[in-house]
Amino acid sequence: MRPITAHCGVEQGRSSMKSGCTALILLGATLTMPTVQAQQAGDWLWRAGVHTVRPKADNHALVHVDAGQSLTFSVTYMVSPNWGVEALGGLPFSHDIRLNGGSKVGALKQLPATVSLQYHFNPDAAVRPYLGAGVNYTLFQDEKTRGALAGSSLKLRDSWGMAVQAGVDFRLNPDWFATLDGRWMDIDTRARLNGASIGIVEIDPYAFGLSVGRRF
Repeated sequence: MRPITAHCGVEQGRSSMKSGCTALILLGATLTMPTVQAQQAGDWLWRAGVHTVRPKADNHALVHVDAGQSLTFSVTYMVSPNWGVEALGGLPFSHDIRLNGGSKVGALKQLPATVSLQYHFNPDAAVRPYLGAGVNYTLFQDEKTRGALAGSSLKLRDSWGMAVQAGVDFRLNPDWFATLDGRWMDIDTRARLNGASIGIVEIDPYAFGLSVGRRF
């Protein structure tokens, strides 16, 4: 769009034309500025990326669960420009299990599905931080043993717990954006070795992720 300009002559009156010229210049600048589209009620925000899950260091007296990484995806429905509901899922995370002395004694897979209520700040800005809190359900599967525990049966019970998150969206264009986020999940599971309880494993991990998203 061609900028709007005005030629202000002395013969037209300095004081009367000064405000008119200013108004025309501001109008031209407004019409030629790129449009930043705000998040709106009814928008769907789809994301896909990678998250690293890091369990806390002292999660059990006998065994320790190492960090894992996997592909994740989420969808957020915006109830209003600021409030949204997110569902997070992904491919299973694989974790090594070690004795607290350091040797590897097994492995497991877990899938933490989370539903959160989010508050999005600055919905009309190019950089949009948000906070969220919700409920996490973690499914444990494919537990295996080796080394000092080879031949033993290890089972971890599925877990329910709370989850909190903080993230920021960076607008790439009116529809596409990139997201950095961090999460904490309350994951406590009862472990059984050869059918006997060996106590509660308090995994309670932090998760950090990078995603690419699109608004629909």
